[in-house]
Amino acid sequence: MKIAMIGTGYVGLVSGVCFSDFGHDVICVDKDPAKIEMLERGEVPIYEPGLEQLMAKNVAAGRLSFSGDLAAAVQQAEAVFIAVGTPTRRGDGHADLSYVMAAAEDIARAADGYKVIVTKSTVPVGTNRQVKQTIRKANPDLDFDVASNPEFLREGAAIDDFMKPDRVVVGVQSDRAAEVMADIYRPLYLRDFPILTTDLESAEMIKYAANAFLATKITFINEIAALCERVGADIKKVSHGMGLDGRIGNKFLHAGPGYGGSCFPKDTKALARIGQEHAMPMQITEAVIKVNEEVKRRMIDKLLDLCDGTFNGKTVGILGVTFKPNTDDMRDAPALTIVPALIGAGAKVRVCDPQGQHEGEALLPHAHWVENPYKAAQNADLLVILTEWNEFRALDLKRISRKMAHPRLADLRNIYSVQDAKRAGFEAYVSVGRVNYRASN
Repeated sequence: MKIAMIGTGYVGLVSGVCFSDFGHDVICVDKDPAKIEMLERGEVPIYEPGLEQLMAKNVAAGRLSFSGDLAAAVQQAEAVFIAVGTPTRRGDGHADLSYVMAAAEDIARAADGYKVIVTKSTVPVGTNRQVKQTIRKANPDLDFDVASNPEFLREGAAIDDFMKPDRVVVGVQSDRAAEVMADIYRPLYLRDFPILTTDLESAEMIKYAANAFLATKITFINEIAALCERVGADIKKVSHGMGLDGRIGNKFLHAGPGYGGSCFPKDTKALARIGQEHAMPMQITEAVIKVNEEVKRRMIDKLLDLCDGTFNGKTVGILGVTFKPNTDDMRDAPALTIVPALIGAGAKVRVCDPQGQHEGEALLPHAHWVENPYKAAQNADLLVILTEWNEFRALDLKRISRKMAHPRLADLRNIYSVQDAKRAGFEAYVSVGRVNYRASN
């Protein structure tokens, strides 16, 4: 099948590459000429493990190409996917749909012959009907269907998520559109991966409900972690005990400095806004948003305590600034709250992140970037683990502590233990939801 993918951001590029690996002929379209030139050179503008190799394979096979010519790509395609950004709109928390509607108009003006126009972007309930109205207004004679096909890709594991999904959700209004979508996803159907076909509104809601639930799970365990610190319990043991219950499961029960990224912050805010607009407040989701911000601020208090009540004049090493490992994405990362607070209070901050520097230099302009954790620790008063990259899981803690002016470790991802810190010679160690350690205690 011939597919046009409008937008080469994270979702569009991963989806387009993976569809081409299914055997479809895919043209990925973007308005940014520099991005198209980069892709045509074989360079990937985002960091996602395995994506560059898979892209090269399918370009070489002739199934994948890149273009700035939307009209030509749409005219050739049987299915056109909209995979443009839907950032949070300033002022009201709603998803900004201007890029989606602009793409829909462009597709309508270019299209001839029957098309299935598929919204891959995360959009509020009712958006696909608006897309249909926009297309109909721009091209009243066009023969087309609209479908909703939300993505469920985890950054850092996106290719596996696409190729081995928990489920594929497809919202349609006609049997004809359902058949086209079934053909697109036939390779997954043949391997018995669940393909759930619904109405448009249910498909849209599944995406928001799923992300809000996962964000709730993270926030819940972070609140339990705060209570564990007060009562002397160990959050890792509590999480393990909870996760053994099959009704709960162990995923997303890892305490830390709060959720971030491209989906959870944006989608929880959008769901809260949808509830407000329909006079059905999403009270749990609204509480999750509030508590997640409080979690980040609570992390700053932990660091302040380790620095004896002041950051002024202190040197702090930060390990990891991306919102999670195996990505270069810093959107709404806890680091964007924590690092500026340190710098604003007078700290000198050194940052080490395997993939975050390209974005981070602009987002954290007053931080000093170093190549490895040991340089981050050199003569530092505090070392903070913010992202659980594999590179940070087996550090030579003795070497780290000896390099520091004051060997203090804030392990905000619970990678190490009090015993590890003591053996390495740290004078203080704090984590999240566990008993802390200070040599003077």
